[in-house]
Amino acid sequence: MGPRGLPPLLLVFLGCWASVNAQAGATPVVTTEGFNSTEPAPTTLLPTLSPRPPETPRGPRPSSGPRPTPVTDVAALCVCDLSPAQCDINCCCDPDCSSTDFSVFSACSIPVVTGDSRFCSQKAAIYSLNFTADPPQRVFKLVDQINPSMFCIHITNYKPALSFINPEVIADESNFDKMMKTSDGFSLNAESDVSFTTKPDAPNATKYEYGAHLQTSDSFLRFPSPLTSSLCTDNNPAAFLVNQAVKCTRRINLEQCEEIETLSMAYYSSPKILKVPGSGTKVPITVQSIVIQSLNKTLTRLEGIDLLKPRHVEAGHNKICINIVLKVKYSLTYTDAGEIIKADLSLLLGAVSSAMVPLQQKFDIYFIQQNTKPVPLSGNPGYGLGLPLAAGFQPRKGSGIIQTTNRYGQFTILRSTTEQDCLAIEGIRTPVLFGYNMQSGCKLRLTKTITCRLAAQKVKSLLKGQGFPDYVAPFGNSQAQDVLDWVPIHFITQTSHVKDSCQLPVALAIEVKWTKYGSLLNPQAKIVNVTANLISSSFSESPHMKGCTGSSTYM
Repeated sequence: MGPRGLPPLLLVFLGCWASVNAQAGATPVVTTEGFNSTEPAPTTLLPTLSPRPPETPRGPRPSSGPRPTPVTDVAALCVCDLSPAQCDINCCCDPDCSSTDFSVFSACSIPVVTGDSRFCSQKAAIYSLNFTADPPQRVFKLVDQINPSMFCIHITNYKPALSFINPEVIADESNFDKMMKTSDGFSLNAESDVSFTTKPDAPNATKYEYGAHLQTSDSFLRFPSPLTSSLCTDNNPAAFLVNQAVKCTRRINLEQCEEIETLSMAYYSSPKILKVPGSGTKVPITVQSIVIQSLNKTLTRLEGIDLLKPRHVEAGHNKICINIVLKVKYSLTYTDAGEIIKADLSLLLGAVSSAMVPLQQKFDIYFIQQNTKPVPLSGNPGYGLGLPLAAGFQPRKGSGIIQTTNRYGQFTILRSTTEQDCLAIEGIRTPVLFGYNMQSGCKLRLTKTITCRLAAQKVKSLLKGQGFPDYVAPFGNSQAQDVLDWVPIHFITQTSHVKDSCQLPVALAIEVKWTKYGSLLNPQAKIVNVTANLISSSFSESPHMKGCTGSSTYM
């Protein structure tokens, strides 16, 4: 037998808390080089615009081009110039002040004059005093000021939008008729240095694109969702290739449940989806299954697919509505040409009592490409408890991660059997499951006919298995092409050096470290480090029974 106290095959998952709390920070303050922050704050002036007659709208022009000419000349603005034909004290921008006046100024009351601070780039007039000169002099600079904010206006194609224009007042009937004629639809009623090109209307598209609303024969496919509150908003459109799973609530009156269309299965099964936007080909929604839930949560699947309507019944003093839609699940099949070719619907109908009001409904929608099978994930995005770790190897530098189609065979360890014979269970593996501590082992009898080198290779191959991976996916839905995001497996070999002895692997300890990533309200499990430690021990060359064991521990 091997020496006692040897570490077993160890698979350790370490949980460490490192949540990232994304918070909105304050917008950085715009600073100007050479301007002391202790001086008075800069003055921002909006351009003064006068309304223009709206009779001549401009046609669209390309959206690219030079930035518009500033409407406001900041060098000519001076808000501290209050006295006409007279120099105002400490007003460095006053055109009535001479160099003699500037020499006796103590400071500039308005050091910086800018245009609209909402622009990404704008001119700024900077005024200061040079007290080192004799006599003191005024210093004027006209610079380009960059707005560091993420949210700024790059170009403006409709200048009056940045100011409030006094609307024309309706005085009499003739004035009203005149305004009706001039306000025929939307038009750009002011000069525009840069305009935008119009995109073709959605109905003219020949295919659905990602995020496009799914059109029906009368409108669009409605997918109820919660918006500003938990209450259901029924006018939310379903979007192409956008998988969703939501819950929302409804405040209902049980006595009027038969009149509420969103509680009826016909509301979700009757629409006909257009194959492509604006086409005449309609794809009906096929009801694949109906499950009935009773008040005590018992589920019964209906054999026939019939249209069931909500019905109000009274059981003693209790008011109950039956055939109420509790869960809706859409499954839409599409082609690589952006066409909807099939629409399936699964429904959960149930009985609702007054104790269940407000009513909670669940809505799911997912898309499946034609002639493909959905690939199950180990999480979306974070790993789910008990799901296998996604792993693979990189055949050459620059290529993507190669994974076996069997997701339960991507990262495995030795599986224990009742016989505990290492040679008999070779090739029998068990997957590494996220969140599960695992321990396995076997026994191997060595004889004099087996050389030390051959035995070491055999045990090492037995512990690692065939196709030991090089990388582990950080999330359960990580893409194979995103190689830089994957976590490399650090393989370590640990040996004990004893003279005239055989070094045989006795244990493979795998340690997986993970963290909780993302918002504190919904943290996601992310793997950050994986280490595989192959531990070897020294044995004499005499025949003996060797034990290879393994374990896993979660902390």
